[in-house]
Amino acid sequence: MDRLFALGRKRRARPVKRKDISKRPRRQNEFYRERVHDPYKTRLKLEDPTVCPQCGAIYRDGRWSWKKLRPDESAREEMCQACQRINVKYPAGEVTLSGEFLQAHKDEIMGLVRNTEKVENEEHPLHCIMDIDDEDGNMLITTTDIHLPRRIGQAIFDAYEGDFDFNYDEEGYFIRVSWRRDE
Repeated sequence: MDRLFALGRKRRARPVKRKDISKRPRRQNEFYRERVHDPYKTRLKLEDPTVCPQCGAIYRDGRWSWKKLRPDESAREEMCQACQRINVKYPAGEVTLSGEFLQAHKDEIMGLVRNTEKVENEEHPLHCIMDIDDEDGNMLITTTDIHLPRRIGQAIFDAYEGDFDFNYDEEGYFIRVSWRRDE
């Protein structure tokens, strides 16, 4: 009986409240600073397909990948952001490795760093290591993006523990990662 009553009952539509837009404050058009500034990010979408003449990555469907061009396809050439950064030696991230443990297990740690880069680079061609400097018992790894250093640091921390810290630049496109372990 309750079900029949519920089905037969009609509901009234609620009146729509209308806002008076004349009372809204006027919009103030101000110039806002960019939250993250990456000078190498392309501002416009590239033409499909575009190939990087230095590394061979292909830009298609709005992203860079390692897919091959079809034999009947011609591509426009333009350097990718990663190769531009490598050429001018302007990294987006750096990883600093230090401590006594690093000296004792350098080959193992470098193998982990290279494997992490390989896995990341297969999916994202713009994420690669620019340079590895080994001086005074510390190792400095520079990269072309901000995601790879974090993954490298996290992989080393997960495998060997130690002190792991990272800092993103507030307004720039840069990350600084540090890992240290003393025995």
